[in-house]
Order: sequence, then C-alpha cells, then structure tokens
Amino acid sequence: MDVIKELGKLRLVPVAVIEERKRAIPLGKVLLEVGLPIVEVTFRTEEAAKSIALLKREFPEMLIGAGTILKIEQVKAAVEAGSQFIVTPGFNPTIVDYCIAHDINIIPGLNNPSLIEWGLERGLDFFKFFPAVLSGGIRMLKSFSGPYPAAKFMPTGGINYDNLIEFLKLKNVIAVGGSWLVKKDLISMGKFDEIKSLTERAMTLIKSEIHNKEHI
Repeated sequence: MDVIKELGKLRLVPVAVIEERKRAIPLGKVLLEVGLPIVEVTFRTEEAAKSIALLKREFPEMLIGAGTILKIEQVKAAVEAGSQFIVTPGFNPTIVDYCIAHDINIIPGLNNPSLIEWGLERGLDFFKFFPAVLSGGIRMLKSFSGPYPAAKFMPTGGINYDNLIEFLKLKNVIAVGGSWLVKKDLISMGKFDEIKSLTERAMTLIKSEIHNKEHI
C-alpha cells in the first residue's frame, strides 16, 4: 500500500491513546462510520500493540499506524500487530534506519531544516512536523517549501478546527494529525458519540473546502 497516497486522500489522521483494548473496536467502528478509515495508535500505553492487532483483525480495510515510537522493540511489536506505518515524535536515526532497512513505512518527526536534510539524504520525503504550532506553524512550513520542494509534511500538535483548513491549503502538507479528533478521555469513558461528532465536524470542514475549490 502507498501510505502517503492514502493519507493524501484522507487528509486527517486521528491520533488515539487507547488505555483499554476493549475500546479499540468501537473506536474503529466510529471512524469507519464517518468515512475516515485510519487511526494512529500511540505507544503511550501497554495496550497499544494489542489494540492495533484487534483493529487489524476486525477492520482489515483500515489504515492503521503506530505512533510515539521511541524504541526498535516498539517498531517490531507494532509491525507484528499489523501496523502499516510507524510515526515517531522526533528524528531518531537508529529507528529511521532500521525501518528503511526492513522496508517499513516510517514517518519521522522533525521541526527544522537540518533534520529535513537527514531525511532527504536517506531517501525519505514525507515527515511529521511536530510540534506544529509551537514550531512556527504555517509560516514555518511555507519557509520549508523554498529550499525543500520535495519534502511533504503531516503537521501534528496544536491543530484544531480554527487552523485545520489553513494547514491543509499548504502545497507541502499531505495530511494533518491530532488527538483532538479522538480525545483520550472520550475513548476511556466510552463516549464514542462525541468522538463521532468531533470527526464529522472536521470532515465537513474539509469537504466544504474541496467543494469551494471545485467551484472557483
């Protein structure tokens, strides 16, 4: 699967912290119901790998990633569970090189020119821009487009309904990620109706923007 191409179609990446694996299935159902067949499960809990395995088993049509990956052992566990892409908060050369060597889709996090060059040198051209807003946000991404026209980004961190579309309008932004779509507390409390409303709202904004572009 061409992960970047799929991300470009979906435009949104819900970043989920799942503390109990039993919450994974209802979360997957909600995301599929709203037409967003993707989730990045963060390795911030002991249930991450098991949650990914459940999602992969129940919803093979979903694009499932593993986030907050800090160790190679986590990469192995995520891939074994069925993760189709790995996301790291920073640019860890050991993890990046391991993923490249083992043909694993890797989206490393970064927020400065030097790290972009580290990635480009390794043949990568898609990165997580994190923390997006605190690292200069839209202005910083615009500044990257000049010297690094091949580099594309998934900004994450500080994205919300107010700035979502402005980020997605940038030519070097493929998709945006964020936990605001699938808030940790809402998952833990089983409030999937609220999660559905949050994701539907974001998707409505995106669809409206696409509609406006088509009629310009």
